[in-house]
Amino acid sequence: MRKLLNEELGRKTVEQFRQSAKTPLIVVLDNVRSLHNVGSVFRTSDAFLIEALYLCGITGTPPNKEILKTALGSSQTVNWTHFKTTLEAIQQLKQDGYQIYAIEQAVNSVPLNQFNPGTDSKIALVFGHEVKGVDQKVIDACDGVIEIPQAGTKHSLNIAVSAGIVIWEIFKKLAIS
Repeated sequence: MRKLLNEELGRKTVEQFRQSAKTPLIVVLDNVRSLHNVGSVFRTSDAFLIEALYLCGITGTPPNKEILKTALGSSQTVNWTHFKTTLEAIQQLKQDGYQIYAIEQAVNSVPLNQFNPGTDSKIALVFGHEVKGVDQKVIDACDGVIEIPQAGTKHSLNIAVSAGIVIWEIFKKLAIS
């Protein structure tokens, strides 16, 4: 095996990215405080051609050097919008016909491996604050909760790691390539 060179990766230009069909998925960050996590979610969103990223409440926005440090240019490709509150973002998503799911540990949550969105679904995923998780009022406004099954002692993943796991799984299930 040989590691691929950058020029062999088939990377899209910014213009090609903007013109590409997007995965019908919006990622919502509910008061995420770490700018490095925000930048990481931008990179993951770019990798899977996510439709948009909604940054809510205290979640930082570009151009912030800490976001840009981990986003590596993806804040220039991924469409993003800032909402004063996550509930405002959810209201807009509902008006636009999205099914909204919090990523959280909750009563009656659906394990990620059992979640089946359907290939014609427009989905929004809400990821929460690093310590407090998704706010209960936000969970109440969602259509459901998806939980990442975990087997260890912590049952706690970093927001950027959670986003990577869930976005990849939904991407696969939506059969976008």
